[in-house]
Amino acid sequence: MIQSRMPVPDAPLTALEIALLELTAENADLHLQLAEAQEQCIEMAVDAGELQADIEALRNELTAARTERDAARAQLSSRISGR
Repeated sequence: MIQSRMPVPDAPLTALEIALLELTAENADLHLQLAEAQEQCIEMAVDAGELQADIEALRNELTAARTERDAARAQLSSRISGR
């Protein structure tokens, strides 16, 4: 059974206690870094969704422009050949 020693004012910390404090501090720092990374991932996912919607809109515009161009070419071609 592990027994914890009672804190004694101004008593020096053991090597194990120091290591535990260092690990606790490092763990807290890593948790902060993870939270920041998760937040960035969420922001990137939102941005990616918006970009995907923009790309889809541009593809639709391009398709419409090509259809309009092809219709204009066909009309011009029939006018030219009908002379």
